[in-house]
Amino acid sequence: MPENETDETTPTPAHRVCGTMPVHRRLLTEDPSYAMARDAVENRAFAFEQGLETPARVGVTVIPVVVHVVHHTAEQDIGDDQIAGQIDVLNQDYRMLNPDVSKVPAAWQPLAADCRIEFRLASQDPDGLPTSGITRTRTETDTFGMDDAIKFTASGGQDAWPADQYLNFWVAPRLQDPTVGEILGYAQFPGGPAATDGLVIAHPFVGTTGTARAPFDLGRTATHEVGHWLNLFHIWGDDGQGCSGSDFVADTPNAGGPNFGTPTFPHVTCNNAPDGDMFVNYMDYTDDAGMFMFTQGQLARMDATLEGPRSSFLKL
Repeated sequence: MPENETDETTPTPAHRVCGTMPVHRRLLTEDPSYAMARDAVENRAFAFEQGLETPARVGVTVIPVVVHVVHHTAEQDIGDDQIAGQIDVLNQDYRMLNPDVSKVPAAWQPLAADCRIEFRLASQDPDGLPTSGITRTRTETDTFGMDDAIKFTASGGQDAWPADQYLNFWVAPRLQDPTVGEILGYAQFPGGPAATDGLVIAHPFVGTTGTARAPFDLGRTATHEVGHWLNLFHIWGDDGQGCSGSDFVADTPNAGGPNFGTPTFPHVTCNNAPDGDMFVNYMDYTDDAGMFMFTQGQLARMDATLEGPRSSFLKL
């Protein structure tokens, strides 16, 4: 597909829509063991964020990634260069090497965090054989939902590689839910079933070239969803438009709902003047061109995850 051509079978939502929280709530309902695991994950995260435990992680943690491209048409079978570009974006954003970090308002610049996490396409498959880190699966399914069908070969998708060794990244032909509508992607929080662990993103919202489509064509959907995989919540606390929710991070101001597009600083809600909502945070709903940073508090939650439920990645 030429770079400026689009796949009209996958509409672009008017604003960012993430399916992580509906998936989280479904798992809480379906799987009692998930609820118990999440309690343990959050207890550890609280201890790290409050400084009750000191992170032991040193240096840079490298996460092997396997990208499962599940495509219904040839156009949706995105190229290696589009995938490589997405990995590059993740590495910039999680190391605070993204050039647009300079756009963070001065009030929040001291909070911006180098998360010391890097991502590399896997070089060995689960059998120890050489791999490109990319699998490609032709499917008869043109649209997937948030029921994790894409994560199983038997239901038209592709089975996960071992979740304690790889970040599984599924690329979907289209993602849609009857209650949420068209979604860009979703992830599974730590503590969930290994067979469905990872993130899913529709192909027009992956990377920066090929089928990537504005305003979600800078690779930030993956940055956002990997944040969930590392146990970050949306910064407004997912309480609709209220001010009672929390992302359990002290240095992200409480916000009265998600921000869309590319807001202008400051945007004040929930009595959070003078600086207002931290809409430049990767865990808000702004366009790709409007998000630039993680905070030190969010890094503490990532540390808790990498030294807890995802500690296997420290041993690879």
